Amino acid sequence: MQDRIFYTSCFGFILGVLFRSFVFINFYTIILVGIISVAIILFHTFISKNKWGTLAGIFILLFSFGILRFHTVDVSAPNIFESQVGQKVSFSGKIIDEPTITENNQKLIVEIEKNDTKTEILITADLDEEFKYGDQVNIGGTLKKPTNFTTDQGKEFDYVNYLRKDGIFYVMSYPKTEIISHGNGNFIKSALFFVKEKFLNKMNLAIREPESLLMGGLILGEKSAFNESLRQSFVDTGTIHIVALSGYNVTIVAEWIMKIFSFSSLPKNLGIGAGIITILLFVLMTGGSSTAIRAGIMASLALFSRIIGRNYDVGRALILAGVVMILINPFVLVFDVSFQLSFIATVAVIFFAPKIEKYFLWITPRFKLRDIISVTCAAYIFVLPFILYKMGNLSLVALPANALILPFIPITMILGFLTGFAGIVWYALAVPLGIISQFLLHYELTVISFFSNVPFAALTIPDFSFIFTFLIYAYFVYRLFGKSMKKFFIKTQE
Repeated sequence: MQDRIFYTSCFGFILGVLFRSFVFINFYTIILVGIISVAIILFHTFISKNKWGTLAGIFILLFSFGILRFHTVDVSAPNIFESQVGQKVSFSGKIIDEPTITENNQKLIVEIEKNDTKTEILITADLDEEFKYGDQVNIGGTLKKPTNFTTDQGKEFDYVNYLRKDGIFYVMSYPKTEIISHGNGNFIKSALFFVKEKFLNKMNLAIREPESLLMGGLILGEKSAFNESLRQSFVDTGTIHIVALSGYNVTIVAEWIMKIFSFSSLPKNLGIGAGIITILLFVLMTGGSSTAIRAGIMASLALFSRIIGRNYDVGRALILAGVVMILINPFVLVFDVSFQLSFIATVAVIFFAPKIEKYFLWITPRFKLRDIISVTCAAYIFVLPFILYKMGNLSLVALPANALILPFIPITMILGFLTGFAGIVWYALAVPLGIISQFLLHYELTVISFFSNVPFAALTIPDFSFIFTFLIYAYFVYRLFGKSMKKFFIKTQE
């Protein structure tokens, strides 16, 4: 019964947040439904002794709580700033995150305060001046509200809620910006960004562009510097997922680290420890961002399940981790693609990879190659419908492109980490590692370039609907968890 209460509570909360993400519910209605659900629980627990009734009451209660939790963070933009939208304004604020540098400009998240009211603004600035996390800046320009837009594939991107999940309500394009002082951010976060910058600089010395751009995307999700042509090549070949900051990337690296240790006579726990350290380094190298922390948690759970071979226990931990992340920031459930991608890929690694491994018996088990390929293919199959729904791009060359690239991604990422750290110690140590990395990266980019130039390599599917995507994942869930779900309802009836 405890398991049923756990799953009922978790899914009740998640569905409540999901429902409130699209439909507004009055606060007093939420409270009323919550009170009624408590009455239902008490009645069926102490009077009718009906387990189904108790579970129904728990579900309604947690569903209401999910709605309430989203309600608490679904706040309106501050009135003091709303009155200034469309006007020329001047503010003083602090850069609260690492600047995102693209091919043509850079994005800064600036926190400003006026009359004890704080808000965040996304600034688009030129590349003329170098900004850092923790810089105090003066900005002057026109204050605007973000608006949704249509992508090249005809999909509407909910840019408003994408920014809102991070507390950003306003944007300013190329305002006059002046740095007042440096080093005003959190000391630990500043130190992490410093190490990350040092790491990338040393790695880039040993690996030339454009290969260094791909390496930055693989190990740190640093794809902002990709030019539009390179980015589109990844999309057209169905390989964009390899440079997404998600649990998928770090999971396969951590697994490879464990495989390497498994070939030695060293204790198994040492390999497990090395895998965990790899995940920790990943989080640190990305600056300890919330996205990286979520990916690290997902990767840890996937890694743990592969170690103990008990998907059931890790499955519960995965659900609990997802609930905690959603509890902290309810917006991530619907409006954070990175969270969704991490969760989907982690489910694939834990539950789907063992199911399809039998189809790769023709691949040699030496060096755990069969295991690695089954994991990477499972993750790709699971994320494909999601990518189609979000991007509307169906790659006709995705299977051969991924088949030729994915087996080399783990070792490429490991070499990237080693190159960067070796460069920090001594440049000469990084040179041979950089040469090998350069060769692998060049091969991967060549494959991507070749398939992206194939006629009709990709089709645009702007109408890949949510319903169709939902049905695909419902089928996945049924195939993976159908027996467990049936067992859940049968035992509850007993």
